Parts: sequence; structure tokens; C-alpha cells
Amino acid sequence: MKNAENLYVKSPKPAFLFILLFILVVHLPKAASVDDDDNINFTFLDFNPNTHRIVYEADAYASGNAIQLTADQIDKGLNGSVGRATYYKPMHLWDNSSGNLLLADFTTQFSFSIDSLHKSSYGSGFAFFLAPNGSNIPPGSAGGCLGLQTNCNSSLTYDVNSKFVAVEFDTYHSPWDPPGISEHVGIDLNSVKASNPTVKWWWSDIENGGKVNAFITYNSSTKNLSVFLVDASDFSGENSSSLSATLDLSRYLTEWVTFGFSGAAGFSTLTELHTIYSWNFSSTLQVSMNTTIHPPAIAPSLPVNPIRKSKTWLCQVLAIVSGIFALLLVLGLVWLFCRRGKFNKMRDDGPMSVNVEMEKVTAPRQFSYKELRLATSNFADEGLLGEGGFGKVYLGFLRDINRSIAVKRITPHSQQGVKEYVSEVTTITRLRHRNLVQLIGWCHDSKEFLIVYEFLPNKSLDFHLHREPCLLTWDTRYKIAIGLGSALFYLQEECDKCVLHRDIKSSNVLLDLSFNAKLGDFGLARLVDHGQGSQTTKVMLGTDGYIAPECLDTCKAIKESDIYSFGIVALEIATGMKAIAVIERNGKRFKRKLVEWVWELYGKESVFDAVDPRLYGNYDMEQMERLLLVGLACANPNYYARPSITRAIDILGFKAPLPMLPRELPVPTYISALEDNIVTSSASNSSYTSGSRRSETQTSGNGSNIHS
Repeated sequence: MKNAENLYVKSPKPAFLFILLFILVVHLPKAASVDDDDNINFTFLDFNPNTHRIVYEADAYASGNAIQLTADQIDKGLNGSVGRATYYKPMHLWDNSSGNLLLADFTTQFSFSIDSLHKSSYGSGFAFFLAPNGSNIPPGSAGGCLGLQTNCNSSLTYDVNSKFVAVEFDTYHSPWDPPGISEHVGIDLNSVKASNPTVKWWWSDIENGGKVNAFITYNSSTKNLSVFLVDASDFSGENSSSLSATLDLSRYLTEWVTFGFSGAAGFSTLTELHTIYSWNFSSTLQVSMNTTIHPPAIAPSLPVNPIRKSKTWLCQVLAIVSGIFALLLVLGLVWLFCRRGKFNKMRDDGPMSVNVEMEKVTAPRQFSYKELRLATSNFADEGLLGEGGFGKVYLGFLRDINRSIAVKRITPHSQQGVKEYVSEVTTITRLRHRNLVQLIGWCHDSKEFLIVYEFLPNKSLDFHLHREPCLLTWDTRYKIAIGLGSALFYLQEECDKCVLHRDIKSSNVLLDLSFNAKLGDFGLARLVDHGQGSQTTKVMLGTDGYIAPECLDTCKAIKESDIYSFGIVALEIATGMKAIAVIERNGKRFKRKLVEWVWELYGKESVFDAVDPRLYGNYDMEQMERLLLVGLACANPNYYARPSITRAIDILGFKAPLPMLPRELPVPTYISALEDNIVTSSASNSSYTSGSRRSETQTSGNGSNIHS
């Protein structure tokens, strides 16, 4: 981390740095504003009704953190309802100022559902569309017109006033649709009657409002518009549809376009709801800058205004000076880069220069506070992903690497938060594994402490198990358990030093687009040496229900303590229950520990009664038995009786037999055994109760997680 700091702040000439900073302050904001004009990048995880960045027309509105394109209230009337939701800024689709036509690339991904409220007859559908900037819903565009064109039921194929390109998700067979196709996906060019190509939507679950993920991409080089749909609950990708077409969008649309969603319900009983849950969009148009300065043309009959002439001369001088400064900036950066001793050494080593280039691409980097403030829209509340004990996490977008990010912002003046920041950055910069959240960079600028991670769109395991109504399938759950085990094996066995995470819990297990598990939040992590038995380190924090018993008494953590936390998460995955649940019995409320409840069922030889009832029996019994027993074995109160992470993975992978467990939950006997291996802290054998209370006081919240 110190080396990284030196790379940014060391310079042999402070005066030269001052000049560079002056140029950056004066000129870079202008370049950024140009990018904002020509390129659009945003991500909506949900839709706040108070956001100003979505424009609603007719019956469309935000409700329940989602977009409703058509009316969903009986008193408003579902019959013939129509609505639009568009982004508040237009997109620069093409540019011809240089004489060479340039088209924008764009990619969008959104999750949606079409719900007929359990009716077998429904209509009409919705579309993602692009239309000339400023266009609105045309009159008479309900039903099969999808809010895109007027009177599509007339005999005319095209309406001369209709200009749009749309990807339609049509749910009703209109007279102009291909024979034998009801639900279908098509590409419309200025008319809903000219869907070409069209594919049947085989697997749509409209009667139950099944959620769908859609991906639409336009490649300006090949002029290919491609569409891909996949059932959101099918992670294998088998239930999918795709189509593509070669289109020059400049032939159909104006230079600046409005874009978004347009939907319409049918008439009579053919109604349905159209809901957009999330939306990600990114466009790039590289406009060539014309550097030739042309004086303003003045008609011969008009006198030349001396003030205007003076201003023109001043603009020319400023442009020339700006060019000189830009040249100096480039030369200065090259000079500064070449002065770095490390760079010279790497360059002289020949083949090592390839490693330097790879490091520039993949290694974490230090950001300025200004960069992250711009990436997060000044840490807008609309982009808030989550909040922990020592800070908040915001969604951002970095244009230079073209990816979304999650930025953890440490609460100012939080001493404990700063300690976690230092621990997290210094620990995770050493780590790289497919099941760990990737660190992109950090910032400690302007008294701000921020950590930049990859953005994971599917939130956390805790969210899906305990807060999200949609259910993780069994195959996905088992994959998550094995992925988390793989991450823990890497930390304990494959790193140069053993990494004690010390806060493994379901809210720190994040999920990528394919629902692969990624362990995050290394704020409490510590590095210890391999092969020293029960190497320990002092416990500062943790989360109630996941902390191993030996930690509560000794205020120390060992490698087996993370095994215990892994076992609790494994039991959560299998049962769908929280680590500690508040239940009511005989009119009294009390806490029930998950491991005690499952072990009690195991002792009664009815461990399958603990299985999450929301799975409705759709699971592999052998896998379920192994996950439950591995969870119990790892959560054994005695640290020396827990399996290693290697054996736990082998059991889950059917490479080792099931563990042998006692029928009753063992009584902890770890205290004397631990005393032989550690120097005790202020806690003693008689302080178990006070240590437990202290831990509960410290861990009343969920701790600080990355984004859940």
C-alpha cells in the first residue's frame, strides 16, 4: 500500500506537480462534461418514486421500488391502459459533424415481468424503444400498438409519423403477427406490424408473473442489434431465447433519441401488468473533434462588431494556450513515469515488462476522492446499496474501465472504521480468487476513506434467504455452499499466510450475475503464519450467531473459528432459517440458535424436518444430508472436533464419507485446551458470561458489509 501511495504522490519537483494539478483542475472537468453529453451510463437496482431521472407518461409510475408501465389498480381501469417510462436525458445515437458517420454502441440489461393475474387470456405487451428526442405517446396507441404508434389496426403497414426502433415483448396474437405465434419477441422498425425477425417466447410464465432478464446490445461496427432473454429463475440458461438483426440505426432515427419502455394492456378481459424491476444502460459515442478553427461567417451587408471580433480573437488564443498546456501535460506525465525507479527496473528486465502491463490492468489502484465522487454522482442517495456499522456503500460507474462499482465510504471521524479500512485494504490486496469479491482500489484523500469493489448485481445470500420473496433453487444453493468453501480453503491453505476472516456470515456472501458466491468484507481479517497450531489473534467484533464459542470466552480467534461460521452459513442455506431466530412460544418471545435446533432434530433422527419448506421437496436428498451434516460438524462447540475445510469440501463433493456426530449437542470443553496454546487476554475461565455479554453488545447490528 505504501508503494502504491509513492507511485502517486512522489515527485522530484513540487513546482511541476503544481502545474500539472492546475491543468487537471482547469481542463479535465470540461472533458468530463463532453463525455457526459455523448455517453450515458447508469444502473437502477430499483426505482425510487422521487427520482428525477425517470420520466413517466400516461399510466406509468413507480410503485414498490419498480416501474409499472400500465395501471395496476382496478379503480384506474386496466382496460386499454398505456404508459411510458424513459430516461430523463436523450442519447447521442450518431454524429456526422466530421463528414464520417459515427454510430454509438449501447448495451442495456433489465429485469421485468408480465403478469396476467392468473388469467389464461391476456394482452398486449411492452417494448424497449428508441424514438426521436422529445417524442411522446401517440394518441390511439393502446392494445397491440404498445404505446408506440397511432391506429396500428388500420390497413396501412406504416404510419408516416411513426419513427422508432423497438424490441417488443408481445403477448397477444394480432392479425399482422406470424401465424401460430402468440407470445413472441420481435424487432420493430417504425411499425409494430413489421416485426422482423420474430421468435416465439416458449417459456414465458405470464400467468404467474415470472421474472425475466433481458439483454439488448447494439454494435456500431457490425450494425448488429442482438436480443437475449433468459428466465430469471433458470440459472442454467436453458430457458432462453435470442434474435438479432443487422440495422443502420441512423436510417431510422434522429441524431438524438429518447429511450426507455412503452407498454399497453389489452381491452376487455385481455389485460396484464408490466413491471420493470431493474435497469442498467451504457452507451458510447466517440465523436471526432475538429481542431480547425473557423471564424464566424458575417454577411457582407452587416458591419463587423468589434466586440465580437475581440472575443473571437480571445477564444483563438485560449484554444492555442490550451493545446500547449495539453502537450506539456502529456510530456510531463511521460517524464514523471520514466523517472520511477521501479519502472526503469522492470523495463530493463525485458520479459518482465509484460507483467507490468498486466498489473496495470488487474492490480488495485488508488483513486482520488474527486474520481469516486463523480463515479457515484456525488454519493447520491439513489445509489445507496447498503449501510453498515462504519459506513455506507454506494453504486458507481467507472468510465475508464467501463464497469459498475460498489464504493464503501467510511463514516468520518470513526476511529474503528479507519482501522477496518486499513485492515481490509492491506489484507485483500494480497488476495485474488474467483470466490472472493474483487478489490478494484481505494482512496484516502481529503480526509475521506473509501474502498472500491466490483459491483455484484444479485446482492447477498442473506437477502435471498431471508428478505427476498423469490427463492434460490437447490442447485444454486449447493453451488453457493461449495463456492464459499472454496473461498475459505484458499484463505486457510493456499495463501502465503493463513487469513482469518473473522466475520463469515450470509450477508457477507455476495452473488454475481450467475449466482456464484463471493466472500467479501475483510475489515476484521488478520494474517497469521501457517503451521503454528492454533495461531490466534484478538477478536474485536463479530456477529451474534456466527461467532464460535471459544471466541466469546478468550476474545481470540483461530482458524477453526472461521470453520464454525462456515457451518452456520451452511445450515442457513439448507434450512432457510436465520442463525438466531426470535420465536414465540406460550406467549413468550425468546431467541433460538439454529445449530441447537438442527442438532436436536438430528438426535431425533428427523434432520430432514429442518429442510427449508419453500423448496417443496425439490432437492437432492444426498446433497441435502451432506450439507446439513457438514454444517453441524463445522458448528461443533469444540474447536478441535471440527473438520478441516479440506475435509468439509471433500464431503460436499462426495469424496469423503459423512461425518460421525454425537446425537446430542456436545458441551464445550475448549477452555483448558486453548489455554495451553495461547496467552490469555483479560478474559479468564470465570469470565464466560461477561465475555458473552460483551460480544452481544458489540454485535447487536449486522456489522459492516460490502453491499447487501
